Amino acid sequence: MRGPGRVMNLINVEDLSVRYGANTVLRNVGLTVEPGEIVTIVGPNGSGKTSLFRAIIGATKPAAGRVTLQPGIRIGYVPQRLHVDPTLPITVERFMRLGGRVRRQDCATALDAAGVPDLLKRQMSQLSSGQFQRVLLARALIARPEILLLDEATQGLDQPGSAAFYRQVETVRAATGCAVLMISHELHVVMSASDRVVCLNGHVCCEGTPAVVASAPEYRALFGTGTGGALALYRHDHDHDHSHDHMHGHEAAE
Repeated sequence: MRGPGRVMNLINVEDLSVRYGANTVLRNVGLTVEPGEIVTIVGPNGSGKTSLFRAIIGATKPAAGRVTLQPGIRIGYVPQRLHVDPTLPITVERFMRLGGRVRRQDCATALDAAGVPDLLKRQMSQLSSGQFQRVLLARALIARPEILLLDEATQGLDQPGSAAFYRQVETVRAATGCAVLMISHELHVVMSASDRVVCLNGHVCCEGTPAVVASAPEYRALFGTGTGGALALYRHDHDHDHSHDHMHGHEAAE
């Protein structure tokens, strides 16, 4: 059960409003992320998903309200995409060790956690899109984060690749206990990985377990019922115990 105090939450967003000039993109948004849970933010283009993320990481100043992070929280960030010059000869290990003192063993451990243990010596330019995103996930895991922030991290992957990536995120959460907050546009696979879904359209339209949100009138008004399988969900028994309902959509091996 979610406690009223901020101590229980890794992230606490209260009555957040964000404006760009005269344009209000977010109004009175509330959001919490508890330790260990996977929360997904969905919404149409222009709904304020990225603005909410930017406010959480401190890149955008709120017009009203506030964002509180647990003191000393370790955050791992996985971007949508990162361009690496294909002519640049750089191995996965060297890429992961850029910008800090990172041991080879830490790189290897993180790659294993991300589900790609054999990529350490591979050239970045030789990676598939799915492998590339797994390396970005591994890089975020090196700091042993208490929460992972994923900004549409499966952009550009096909449906099987996206499903496999989200399953890996679930595996990371089960193994490490870290929480996950992610933005996703992929309704057909995101439901399988989430404990809680927040539907955003300038404000919080609805939120709850995937089953609750998928049947909410506000969600259907935005996305309809023909969203490539988002509503054709079936129960998925996880091998880790969690109090939230989980749903499982289409998935295939990468």
